[in-house]
Amino acid sequence: MALPLGEGVGGSRLRRQLESGGFAAGEYVKQLSQQSDGDRDLQEHRQRIQALSEETAQSLKRNVYQNYRQFIETAREISYLESEMYQLSHILTEQKGIMEAVTQALLLQADRDDPALGARRAAADPHSNPFLPLSAKEAAASEEGRQRTLTTLLEKVEGCRDLLPESPGKYLVYNGDLVEYDADHMAQIQRVHAFLMNDCLLVATWLPNRRGTYRYNALYPLEGLAVINVKDNPPMKDMFKLLMFPESRIFQAENAKIKKEWLEVLEETKRNRALSEKLRLEQEAPPRAALPPPEASNPFDGEDEKEPPPEEEPVDLSLEWIQELPEDLDVCIAQRDFEGAVDLLDKLNEYLGDKTVSQPVRELRAKVDERVRQLTDVLVFELSPDRSLRGGPRATRRAVSQLIRLGQSTKACELFLKNRAAAVHTAIRQLRIEGATLLYIHKLCHVFFTSLLETAREFETDFAGNSGCYSAFIVWARSAMRMFVDAFSKQVFDSKESLSTAAECVKVAKEHCKQLSEIGLDLTFIIHALLVKDIKGALQSYKDIIIEATKHRNSEEMWRKMNLMTPEALGKLREEMRSCGMSTFDQYTGDDCWVNLSYTVVAFTKQTMAFLEEALKLYFPELHMVLLESLVEIILVAVQHVDYSLRCEQDPEKKTFIRQNASFLYETVLPVVEKRFEEGVGKPAKQLQDLRNASRLMRVNPESTTSVV
Repeated sequence: MALPLGEGVGGSRLRRQLESGGFAAGEYVKQLSQQSDGDRDLQEHRQRIQALSEETAQSLKRNVYQNYRQFIETAREISYLESEMYQLSHILTEQKGIMEAVTQALLLQADRDDPALGARRAAADPHSNPFLPLSAKEAAASEEGRQRTLTTLLEKVEGCRDLLPESPGKYLVYNGDLVEYDADHMAQIQRVHAFLMNDCLLVATWLPNRRGTYRYNALYPLEGLAVINVKDNPPMKDMFKLLMFPESRIFQAENAKIKKEWLEVLEETKRNRALSEKLRLEQEAPPRAALPPPEASNPFDGEDEKEPPPEEEPVDLSLEWIQELPEDLDVCIAQRDFEGAVDLLDKLNEYLGDKTVSQPVRELRAKVDERVRQLTDVLVFELSPDRSLRGGPRATRRAVSQLIRLGQSTKACELFLKNRAAAVHTAIRQLRIEGATLLYIHKLCHVFFTSLLETAREFETDFAGNSGCYSAFIVWARSAMRMFVDAFSKQVFDSKESLSTAAECVKVAKEHCKQLSEIGLDLTFIIHALLVKDIKGALQSYKDIIIEATKHRNSEEMWRKMNLMTPEALGKLREEMRSCGMSTFDQYTGDDCWVNLSYTVVAFTKQTMAFLEEALKLYFPELHMVLLESLVEIILVAVQHVDYSLRCEQDPEKKTFIRQNASFLYETVLPVVEKRFEEGVGKPAKQLQDLRNASRLMRVNPESTTSVV
């Protein structure tokens, strides 16, 4: 027989069966499988249980929601009741103090009126101090108990016995556990236990593995301690801040009630301490001498009397926005609302601009200055190279502008330039070194000079009103250029690239450098000064290569005409010589692809003109003498070889051919070199003129076999 599974009576029975205390799921399933008529019966029963489960879940959700609402309402009522009870307790305490003061005054008055009554009261307690009234005796006993409590608690704090000597008037007011947080990043630091005494605050840290024992951390006198409430801003809840110039600490209480107790008891203890110090100073102060009687006034002196200076109007610091200013600044800093924080500071400075500097104003200024220091530290951290360097120079504008508004222009300039230097360095390091040097130099120049141009524009925007910072930017630009030249030289000159490749790379760098003239910045002289050493080395190295190659060809010189074999080869040579500036080269060509010049002289001409063209691409005034001396040395090798050959050759036919090659050198090559150098440099070269004039064809001494050039 199957179990009933209907919605009505069957459903109620199923619910009661499942809700019973002795329900066993295994037995129930076993019994159900034995009594079911088939698979369909089990499926229907499963659906009933599933529907019952969903119904139960919905009912639980409704109950939880209703209970949650009731819990919130109850908590709100409890909070209101707690506040009212605290106010009532405060009122009762005040009333008690007033009643004790009135009673004490009445007893003292009665003792003065009836001394016998005072004597009988003193005789009733032979152990009492006859000089203390009853309320004072109770206060003394209470103070003794508090001192014992203080001694017991301080025995649990290591390292404070010598720093906190016992004194008759010192006693414990309040103590409790707190959690300390970092003031800048709001990260939890450690658990502490604070002991508030009537004249100081002791902070101790927990000792691990030693329950109920602490280690001394800090001791703050109440005179220099400021207490500030930190507004709740989840996850920052139940916190308050202690300011002790020049530092500050943030603590979190266990709940809102304990935080409120800490704030109130700290303020109350500070007030009591200030009052007791004031009374002590008044008692210790010597009595003032009696003022001399005023002299008889002269009715004729009235005209000369000066009017008393008008009383200065006190500053009204009771405004709500001023009272909440420290807390609002804390919130702005925590929420990274730097503009809002600086706006509040500007508003305060404008309000206090022409007001009298009184003690309350000084205290307010001390609190605000601490916030200014914290705000400055956060802005400095925003500009530090450790932060993300993405976003370009504009990403720093927010922090830089707020630092300038705070009067920290020099620091803002220094941090901005450090940030940009780190960004440029990172961008250069991230460049991939390609196989082709020229391709890498194009990328390097684009990245560096674009970053430099953006930095200069952003600097001009941010520091438009601070002309004194521009010299710092020039110094920074020079250091950045040095960083660029290091990477440039390592890839171009240290890798021993050809002179033509080096010339193209330097040309690209110069063209990019000229882009800075758009903003009135010319750094060409800096890049020249930084590259001059490497370029000199490259010119001298290539000069040595040409001289060695020329000497090697000279050693194998046979003084024969060149046979180019094909008209195409002859045409190609003519084109090459024409591109070198040898317009009269055709007169040295003959029939059937012959050239009436030596292979050595032709190779020397092409190599020398190529060297001159590439060197002129690298030229700037600091390289003038290096280039000129290199050209003279290269030409002298060829001239001396021709002169020596003329002196030594005995064959008249070959001597005529040598004279033809010498004529080509003296009358064609040297004038072209001299002219091209003057065009590229802008002024004639006297050394080249002297060399050409001194190297004319000279008479040959038949007895001499040495050159006299």
